[in-house]
Amino acid sequence: MIVYEKSLENKELVGMGTTIEVCLIYNNRAYIAHVGDSRIYRIRKETIRQLTQDHSYVQTLVKQGTITKEEAVHHPKKNILTKALGCNAFVEPDVMVRGFQKEDILVICSDGLTNMVTQEDIYNIAKSNFEIAPKELIDLANENGGMDNVTVITIKNL
Repeated sequence: MIVYEKSLENKELVGMGTTIEVCLIYNNRAYIAHVGDSRIYRIRKETIRQLTQDHSYVQTLVKQGTITKEEAVHHPKKNILTKALGCNAFVEPDVMVRGFQKEDILVICSDGLTNMVTQEDIYNIAKSNFEIAPKELIDLANENGGMDNVTVITIKNL
C-alpha cells in the first residue's frame, strides 16, 4: 500500500463534514465502506471502474437524469455532500464486497484528486507504476490547479 497526502496551507474549513473510505482486503476480496465523495477505483487489465458512488447533490442529479456526467464535472454545486461524517450523530455507509484478483490495482482517493485529474489519467499513471502513482497523481492535481487537499492510496494484488 502506498499513501501520499498533501494539505493546502491556510485553508479554513467551517461547518463541513468529512468523507471516509474503508477497505479491508482478505482472500482476494475488497470489503469496502464508503461515505462522501472520496472514491475507490479498481483497475483490472485494461479497464478502470469506479467502485463507489459519490454522496453528492450533483450525483443525485446525474442519477435522476437531470444533468449528464459531463455537466456534473463543472457543476457549481458539485461539492455539496448528501452524506458525510460529522454532520449527523449516525451515518450509514455504503458497504460492498468486490473481487480483488491478482494484478488488480485499487486507487483510493479524495475529491481533491478527482476534481483536478481525469479518470483516464488516474488509470494511465496507476497502471504504469502503482508504487509512485500516488505522488505523481498528487503532483498532477496540483499542476492542474490544486484547489483542495489531495490524498491518494494505491494497492496492488501481487
